[in-house]
Amino acid sequence: HTEMATVPLGFNIDAPRWDQSTFVGRLKHFLNITDPRTVLVPEEELDRAKALVEGCRAGLVPPGNSREQLLYAKKLYDSAFHPDSGEKMNLIGRMSFQVPGGMALTGCMLQFYRTVPAVVFWQWVNQSFNAIVNYTNRNAASPISLRQIGVAYITATSAALATAVGLNLYTKRAPPLLARWVPFAAVAAANCVNIPMMRQQEIINGVTVTDGDNNELGHSRRAAAKGIVQVVVSRITMAAPGMIILPIIMERLEKFPFMQRIRVLHGPLQVLLCGGFLLFMVPAACALFPQRCSLALADLEPELRDSIVAKHGDKVPYVYFNKGL
Repeated sequence: HTEMATVPLGFNIDAPRWDQSTFVGRLKHFLNITDPRTVLVPEEELDRAKALVEGCRAGLVPPGNSREQLLYAKKLYDSAFHPDSGEKMNLIGRMSFQVPGGMALTGCMLQFYRTVPAVVFWQWVNQSFNAIVNYTNRNAASPISLRQIGVAYITATSAALATAVGLNLYTKRAPPLLARWVPFAAVAAANCVNIPMMRQQEIINGVTVTDGDNNELGHSRRAAAKGIVQVVVSRITMAAPGMIILPIIMERLEKFPFMQRIRVLHGPLQVLLCGGFLLFMVPAACALFPQRCSLALADLEPELRDSIVAKHGDKVPYVYFNKGL
């Protein structure tokens, strides 16, 4: 009787459970790994899950582990460990913390939008949160120096503050609803700065591109740019419904007499409603584009394209790379 059983036949722990070429398949995948309940799982259990996944990759699994247990271990592993480096990610930077973290921050940004100091404070807190998330989910193959992180953080925070404070002063004379949309404009502007800055190494040096069978073909800056644009779009999409629709809902609700009596609860109510939006929007926004991004050979830098054609002829119509989250 050996201690280690073999992996169930035909079971590949790294194979996606849902078709990643369709939006619905990706949505199920991200609903699974951005599940905020995984934030509460104790460290030891995460380490056990990692050991189980790594054992499974090596073809060895302790006996008595069902397929379900292996899949659950993989879910925990995906939620807490970096896909490139396999290191445990800090709690705040995990995608599974996006719902509780984002819900508190978005609720506060939407609630305290009237005075400049409040706007400055909450946009700053939000950009600090974003910097941690972007750093945690970077493409680990492109290391970034602390100085670059500092510069990225300061520029993104400045962009958010400039947008928020500028628009806040500008909307003083505008309809009240417009003022409530200022936090979204600030978040969108900051994302356009924060993500490219945090991932500037990829833009400078390019990201590794591979063929369909994962053979490395070289580094492409255009691929990096495409991946980063997609991440910016999906981050803005993540914030959009909550930050655009919620203000309309609150604007209507606050006219009711019962709402005027319970002013104290407006903040907590916004936070809860944000949570409702984010529960669905975090996975939906992550699922907008395939994680394994592709780029047509024709769109690559001429020198990289020529070297690929010289080596492989017309066998490689597309190159692939990890776009990051």
